[in-house]
Amino acid sequence: MQRKFWKLSIFVFILTLVMTACSSGESEKASGNEDGKVTIKFHTHGNEASYNWKKTIAAFEEANPDINVDLVILSEKGDTQEAIKKLDLAAASGEQLDVLMFSDTASYAQRVSMGMVAPIDEFIEKEGYTVTDEYKVDTKIGDKYYALPGKFNPWYVLLNKDHLDKAGLEVPTDWTWDEFQTYAKELTTDDHYGTFFFGPQNGGWLEFMKLALASEAENTEFIKEDGSSNLENPLFKKTLEIRYQMEKVDKSAVPYTDIMSQKLHYRNQFFNQDASTVLIGSWMNTELGGTDQFPLEFNVAVAPYPKNTSDAEGGYTPVTTDFMAVANNSEHKEEAYKFIRWYTTEGQILQGKNIPSWNNVSNDQFGEIIDNILADTLNPEKVDKESLTNVLSNAKSSKLVSPVSYQAEIYKVVNEEYEKLIFDEQDIDETIKVTNERVQELIDSNK
Repeated sequence: MQRKFWKLSIFVFILTLVMTACSSGESEKASGNEDGKVTIKFHTHGNEASYNWKKTIAAFEEANPDINVDLVILSEKGDTQEAIKKLDLAAASGEQLDVLMFSDTASYAQRVSMGMVAPIDEFIEKEGYTVTDEYKVDTKIGDKYYALPGKFNPWYVLLNKDHLDKAGLEVPTDWTWDEFQTYAKELTTDDHYGTFFFGPQNGGWLEFMKLALASEAENTEFIKEDGSSNLENPLFKKTLEIRYQMEKVDKSAVPYTDIMSQKLHYRNQFFNQDASTVLIGSWMNTELGGTDQFPLEFNVAVAPYPKNTSDAEGGYTPVTTDFMAVANNSEHKEEAYKFIRWYTTEGQILQGKNIPSWNNVSNDQFGEIIDNILADTLNPEKVDKESLTNVLSNAKSSKLVSPVSYQAEIYKVVNEEYEKLIFDEQDIDETIKVTNERVQELIDSNK
């Protein structure tokens, strides 16, 4: 079923390309101005409140007076699923596409495989830089680059610093999963748990099934880069052991049954002080000092994503970013590339809404961005800025593994077998065996 869907998608897209080529004369008029300026269309899921587009685009156009940017916001509420559906529809109907923004790895990789996105290696080589030197996120798919990374949202561990102080614990600046488990155990009292894991849930939030895998530089997914199963990796087993030990033995993690039956959420658990630590993405930066919905009544600190061994290189963590790409059918690829290169560098600093993936951000600029983000919260003074800065400045993205088209089915399998483990219907070894067998069946049927 999945393969038929992607074949149909590719056919529709190729047909679109043919139709677009036939109407290139009309397209030329649409994208060019009589004054010699080039107009590029920029399709994004990001709304004005979250991305400050008016100020950002005006600054680009001032620096590049020969280019106009026509902003197309695909979802005013910032709904990424709504946005990607509208983008696919725009592509299928032959609308002008120049700059595309994708919010997640799967959406990005799938549109690359459909032929919607152009490789940008020629522009990178012409400019003479290396993506992995310039940016914290490596966006390569196969042997080509199709996007540059915008914001940098690494995962980290939120800490209730008041709980840590009461337990006599320091804010970790470098720690292992074993130490994370020890902290959670010592922080657990009659009033609250030591930690809260938000997933997995109905095939979603599978980051919580990759805990130890995600601490590595590469090979962090359930499927390897060569398309084979990664579920016999000892680090997948370690993740299951962490989850089972903390919930069933130490009783330091909120029970999975409670999470599902009571529909518990990480914001409520943390801000209501029901859990002392929460592993989550740094999109939470904008809420750390408290909001009207979730006021802050305690001091907050941040710790890095734990590593597997004390002598391992730290900093690796799941990372979300915005993938800034050039449309394959764009007639203005050079101008589109110029925009994404500017936006992912100077533009990120000027926008001031997120931590940039760009490595050439000065310490002063970095500190100013964090100050600006925290200033929009109710109690920025309750946030340990030093720990936050330390974590964000040292976090690193693992090597990107292109998602397979049937990834959702794999997630569903991993979720189902984890539930059997946590409900004591099978042990860890049986969970790994059955999960791997079911995933292998998916791999075989999708070849």
